[in-house]
Amino acid sequence: MLDFPHKQSAHCESGVAANLLTHRGINISEAMAFGIGVGLFFGYFPFVRINGMPLVTYRAAAGHILRQLIAIPGVQMYQKKFRNQDEAMAELDRALAASIPVGLQTGVFWLPYFPKALRFHFNAHNLVVYGKEGNEYLISDPVFPKPVRCQADDLARARFASGALAPKGKMYYLTQVPEKLERRPLIARGVRSVSKSMLASPFPLIGVRGIRFLAKRLAKWPQRLGRERADLHLGHVVRMQEEIGTGGGGFRFMYAAFLQESAEVMQERRLHDCAASLTGAGDTWREFAAMAARICKDRALPDDSYASMAACINRGAAMEEKVFTELQQWAKQHP
Repeated sequence: MLDFPHKQSAHCESGVAANLLTHRGINISEAMAFGIGVGLFFGYFPFVRINGMPLVTYRAAAGHILRQLIAIPGVQMYQKKFRNQDEAMAELDRALAASIPVGLQTGVFWLPYFPKALRFHFNAHNLVVYGKEGNEYLISDPVFPKPVRCQADDLARARFASGALAPKGKMYYLTQVPEKLERRPLIARGVRSVSKSMLASPFPLIGVRGIRFLAKRLAKWPQRLGRERADLHLGHVVRMQEEIGTGGGGFRFMYAAFLQESAEVMQERRLHDCAASLTGAGDTWREFAAMAARICKDRALPDDSYASMAACINRGAAMEEKVFTELQQWAKQHP
């Protein structure tokens, strides 16, 4: 059993990344891992269906943060997927026997330590296994306040869950880290990448343009789809926003925390100001979610409507456009 630094996190992938680096002596917060890992994003993809509904995402694709971190000079990571379940569990055991904490991609639905009400078919949940006692694995799952335990059969089933984003037994662990992580160039690179995706994507479904596209579509749902179908679409958007990862507003709050921490590293007041503005954008996403929830539950207030929700989303888009324009200008001064 390793002395692994378990810290509860808001989002599994950034939490695992921060905990693995901290274990290797690179003390880093989840917010910093999320920021330099270019985790913030927005995309609305009507042609990609999740349970028959359009995909809405407020974060980068699963695995993107880890890929960005291992691109850092001096960081190396072993990664492997498997076809055979027994082989996958045997390799996990060999790594643990060598005192190596191992990151795993799993399916949430098959992890028994999750309360039943919170289990759903999401196959890109990251966690760290840091030990084994008998037939139980010791797990640092970053969304839980304390380490948990999981029977071998249950963990194997979670590692080989089927469906979208099937993990295929994926495991990974750090093999090399630099003596010191030079944060300044990584911060500038991360800010530059996120600003580009939010402002300069050629696709109208991504970034600020994607947020406005969603608002335009949402305003027309009652007329195009009928009220019952419109409410189903609305409920799906809210679930994607508030139940996957840290939600639309939550990811903005996390990126704001990254900007605050970066302001101290870079000694830049502008980053503090951008953090405050992005927190306001996160509040706007939460305002939209609350209004949508009331409408879906037939508890709408007099001012709640699809038009009001679209206006709220557009306000958030304007706030994010202003923030990322400022950040883009700042990043140009820090090549």
